[in-house]
Amino acid sequence: MDNSHKIRLHDTFSAIAPLSENDVELAVQYFTTQTYQPKEYIFHSGDLVSDVHFVLDGIGRYFYIDEQGNERNKSLVRVGGAFTSMGSLIESSPSPFFAQALTECTVASIRYESLVELSRSYRNWGEFLRKLFERLVLKKERREAGFLLLSAKERYQEFLTEFGDESKNIPLRHVAMYIGVTDVTLSRIRREMGLT
Repeated sequence: MDNSHKIRLHDTFSAIAPLSENDVELAVQYFTTQTYQPKEYIFHSGDLVSDVHFVLDGIGRYFYIDEQGNERNKSLVRVGGAFTSMGSLIESSPSPFFAQALTECTVASIRYESLVELSRSYRNWGEFLRKLFERLVLKKERREAGFLLLSAKERYQEFLTEFGDESKNIPLRHVAMYIGVTDVTLSRIRREMGLT
């Protein structure tokens, strides 16, 4: 791993939990980096996923394809987030969804078993893994509450708050899928907000 990736790895992980440069140096041997182009798949539905792919740069998405062939965005992932399938990692079951880059996306990948071993061997890595799971649960909880309690416009406003300037890099059709509306509804919301 080159030095610029080590620095990005440290900066990205330190935003989740306190990790020193030495902590990252201990783990660097377990990571590989790869850059995906827009629309390139990180993994497919049906794959057995054994790695956690941490986003160092760019934006991607998780999505399902239903029986009619329609795509449904499960989640959007940006710097500090990660791509994986918990079902694959924990139960060795095929991933039910796809992971795909929306922009050029650089990831640092580690086998889940190696991440768990780091967390058992080094206190700071244990704290990192705990914080990572907490963030995952909170994100899922907030998204679920948004669908149950917020209007489409409020969900779009939440999206804009969460993604800030990065929202401009995400195609509107993916934003619409993410907040659970049609392209037409999102256009109307954007028009009402004076964004078009």
